[in-house]
Amino acid sequence: MALTGIQIFKLLPGTNCKKCGAATCLAFAMNLASGKAELDACPDVSEESREKLSAASAPPIRPLTIGPGDTATKIGGETVLFRHEKTFYNPTGLAALINDSESDADIAAKVKRYMKFQYLRVGLNLRPELVVVKGGARLAEAAKAVVDNSDMSVVLYSEDAEALKKAAAARAGKNPLIGPATMANCDAVAAVAKEAGVPVWLKAANIDEVAVLTKKLSDAGLKDIVIDSGARTVKDAFIDSVAIRRAALGGNRDYGFPTIAFPAEITDNLAMQTAISAALIAKYAGVVVLSDFDGASIFPLLLERLNIFTDPQRPMTVVQDIYPIGNPDENSPVLVTTNFSLTYFIVSGEVEGSRVPCWLLIKDAEGLSVLTAWAAGKFSGDDVGMFVKKSGIEEKIKHKSVIIPGYAASILGDMEEELPGWKVSIGPREAAHLPKFLKDYKTA
Repeated sequence: MALTGIQIFKLLPGTNCKKCGAATCLAFAMNLASGKAELDACPDVSEESREKLSAASAPPIRPLTIGPGDTATKIGGETVLFRHEKTFYNPTGLAALINDSESDADIAAKVKRYMKFQYLRVGLNLRPELVVVKGGARLAEAAKAVVDNSDMSVVLYSEDAEALKKAAAARAGKNPLIGPATMANCDAVAAVAKEAGVPVWLKAANIDEVAVLTKKLSDAGLKDIVIDSGARTVKDAFIDSVAIRRAALGGNRDYGFPTIAFPAEITDNLAMQTAISAALIAKYAGVVVLSDFDGASIFPLLLERLNIFTDPQRPMTVVQDIYPIGNPDENSPVLVTTNFSLTYFIVSGEVEGSRVPCWLLIKDAEGLSVLTAWAAGKFSGDDVGMFVKKSGIEEKIKHKSVIIPGYAASILGDMEEELPGWKVSIGPREAAHLPKFLKDYKTA
């Protein structure tokens, strides 16, 4: 349970030295309690107090990192059961399963194909991050083929501790996730993970055995643990995922670790794996493993993940800017709308579908839709008119025409006053009517 400001204050030096940037130790404690400061800002806190504060402030589900550097995948660190309570922090990792029986050339071709599944959306690059390499004798070679031909992080999958040791050594400094640690090989796999300094995942026979294995691994000195409950049916995987999250948030530290799920081992059908993954992304899986990636499976999962792992109290937005659609030129129509991401994607999609090249002006309206922004005074005529003037669009066109959303028709007069000499046209209320409107539209 999180400590109060007073409880934190009792563990601080009490010198009021101001080195942390706060006026007093009490003020700093209050900032710590509210998440507005980091403990490292206090240079004089004792190691004993630091350990107590770190343990008390740790999230119920331990965060960990798979892979190296900027391309690493972070999982865990979650603090709530439902995203409306706060937010979910670390998006579910998407992984494809590769067997070490495949040739190095085939593995290289696969991961190069996986690297092409990257989609720019809301200013973010959406992509899968992980490859699970399964096998034994050629585990190290197969993992090397992945690393040499991609920047994807690796999960090593073998019950042979020696194969894991060899593969982990070959990937020194790359921080793979290794496993599974089972009741039969737990001690041997734990020794490999500890020696290599890498996270380990366990595979239990059932959810009760999970607690036994996490305790064994923790007693062996391992902290970075990932849980596979062993469920290989849709029903059991879903139930176990929810139960593990509930137990962790209820204070049971034996279950306070992120999870990995294997839809690839539940069914051979990729479409069904995608559906199962979608359910498990929504219900707490830290990593989901599919048998393969293709556009029809990975794109909807990436979009689902994007929507789930955003702060529900902050609307998803796009950057205020001029967005060219379909290679527009100086004679192309100009449209203006708000920066609510859904508005942007619907409008841009319909404009693109119309085959009419356009300039799309996106105005910052604090992530509100057109009608909501207008009602809140964030999309008024004078404000939008000023934005059009300052946007730089006049440098890209030789006409003076702009189209506003139909739901904001009432701002027409104010915009005309703000933009003398401009033709301000009212577009359709529904984006679906944009293609016909644009085909019939003439600039001034």
